[in-house]
Amino acid sequence: MSDFRDYYDMTRLRPEVVQVLDRINAMGPDFAARAPGIDQDASFPVENYKDLAAEGFLTLTVPTEFGGHGFSLGEYAMAGAEIGKYCGATALTFNMHNSSMMWSRFMYEMPHLSDADRAAFAPMRERQFRRAVKEQGIYSQPISEAGNNWTSKPIQTECRKVDGGWKINGFKKFASLAGYCDYYSIVCTERFEGIEPRHEDTMIFVVHKDTPGLEVKGTWDPLGMRGTNSRDLVLKDVFVTDQDLMMPPGIFIKTMPHWPHLMATLSPTYMGVAQGAFDFTVAYLQGRLPDLPPIDRRMFTTKRLAVGQMYSRLAGMRALWWQAFMESKGFPSKAEVLRMYAAQYNVMEGVQEIAALAIRTCGGQSMLKTLPLERMYRDSRCGALMLPYTTEIMEDYMSVLALYDVDEIDQAPGDEGGARTSLWRGGGTDEASLAAE
Repeated sequence: MSDFRDYYDMTRLRPEVVQVLDRINAMGPDFAARAPGIDQDASFPVENYKDLAAEGFLTLTVPTEFGGHGFSLGEYAMAGAEIGKYCGATALTFNMHNSSMMWSRFMYEMPHLSDADRAAFAPMRERQFRRAVKEQGIYSQPISEAGNNWTSKPIQTECRKVDGGWKINGFKKFASLAGYCDYYSIVCTERFEGIEPRHEDTMIFVVHKDTPGLEVKGTWDPLGMRGTNSRDLVLKDVFVTDQDLMMPPGIFIKTMPHWPHLMATLSPTYMGVAQGAFDFTVAYLQGRLPDLPPIDRRMFTTKRLAVGQMYSRLAGMRALWWQAFMESKGFPSKAEVLRMYAAQYNVMEGVQEIAALAIRTCGGQSMLKTLPLERMYRDSRCGALMLPYTTEIMEDYMSVLALYDVDEIDQAPGDEGGARTSLWRGGGTDEASLAAE
């Protein structure tokens, strides 16, 4: 298996990060060994989560003062990609959990928050961090809803004010970790009589798995990422209080325009899957796979050339992706956002190309379910269609930002009823920008 020291600039990595990456790669063979059964049964990687929790890796982005590792977004992305080399479903669900930690961490640190917002936010995030650190609680963050593009229209799941709190009613599709997590981060729209649903009324609550009215339904039998257990989540008169708020009203909905990199954290998984497919191809051609005859296939020119193509695609993908994540921050520049959109696009498209080329290069035996490449190929097909940053949305966002100035974006044609509500629209940390908030 590849060594991350060969594809990252080690002078830019803190020793603490290197230790975590080394430890993940030490656990990786166990993850890989469990992956076939998880994929075949569409079961959840329970044992992998026990290992991650034992190492304290469920709190990578939790601030150190709360007992976490305090990783930056870029450091976290590297860890997710290393897990993805061994088991895509573990890496993907690992991100779903950590996203809840990241939202509480990074959105609190945004400089435009008022003193009142920050004072209200502080105890909310402390509760989440305590649950993750002391209880080893696992979070799911289902947002998607059938028939609704949540990047453009307000969330259909709604909450209404009642005595002592709110009642939530709605439906979530693709609720990864459903039935295996301890808490669900539920994004919903607060509804008011006589007012149409609005983005500015978006709320986010933490709902415990045993809360009355919360039900996991349906089966999970997809093409790829079968171990995510992304079943349906139904909420019927689920009662929540102020103590269940994950962040004050009006903050979560600003994530995509204010810190858009936080919504690109599905890409580390697929960066890892791409690396895993390349690593398999190299080992297969070298005749170094366990349980297979040690046949050296490197003498075939066509296979050598294909590996060169794969490496070229992989190296370019990773360089752009790593740059985008290492420079991520709140209120990024237009150039930084364009690089992130391009990185997201290249990873989600590139992983499919690399996995397909790997199968073509390794030949018919690689399609057998007894080998991991067939699973990696199916997993690779899933990333490009995952909201909020599908490849189609990324193509549109990149074209608009490249061709239009910030003050022209709202007049750019071609996306009537589409997803541009979530497009970055400028802003910064200067006094004028903060005053406009």
